[in-house]
Amino acid sequence: MTWTAPPRPAGPTAALVIYGRMDAGRALLVPRGRLTHGCAGVLADTLGALPAGVGRLELDMSAVHFMDRAGLRFLDLLGGYSHRQSVPATTANWRGQPERLLRLTGLDTVDPLRATVRASAPGSAPTPASASASASASASGAERADRLRTLEEEVEQLRRALASRPVIDQARGVLMALHSCTSDEAWHVLREASQLSNTKLRAVAAAVTAGAGGDGPPPPPAIRAALRTALGRLRR
Repeated sequence: MTWTAPPRPAGPTAALVIYGRMDAGRALLVPRGRLTHGCAGVLADTLGALPAGVGRLELDMSAVHFMDRAGLRFLDLLGGYSHRQSVPATTANWRGQPERLLRLTGLDTVDPLRATVRASAPGSAPTPASASASASASASGAERADRLRTLEEEVEQLRRALASRPVIDQARGVLMALHSCTSDEAWHVLREASQLSNTKLRAVAAAVTAGAGGDGPPPPPAIRAALRTALGRLRR
């Protein structure tokens, strides 16, 4: 039996669609786009449309290229569905920025659902193991909150980067040409220089681009020192 889930837009901008099919009792879902506002609703619609007889749920996340805090609600919803329906669920193939954000929040980057599904059934008496797990979860609550704040700061910086992409792309090109590095390496140099100099990423990129011409002004001393440090680390 083959079942195909129709594309389901997350809000008016269609940030996320989820495609799926059935294969011998397994529901294979492929989200495409961004795990941002509305993504949990898209997942809820998709889960509600699953045919009867699903014995396992697998999500291939390789086509998800951006994630903010809403992605954690997406995972909580998926984990809750798995627990309530007694259907094993896994996510795999996290890449790029979403994988980094999972790491920042302390989730397993191979299968983050391991940290969202609870072993004990609702209403059951806590076992020593579950009580210990609860205590551990409480102890790590403050750390988790700090990681979420870091996540939100990183997402906001990435949003600004996307809005300023032309100048950032130009700066990456300049660094690639001058220092024989890859596009990803140039991106990391810009990010690190931004952090080291406490300067917005766009301002660092603009300084690099402006200084590329023979008659252009050199970057300010703080940015110049940060770029030198970042490039030095790249060559190690």
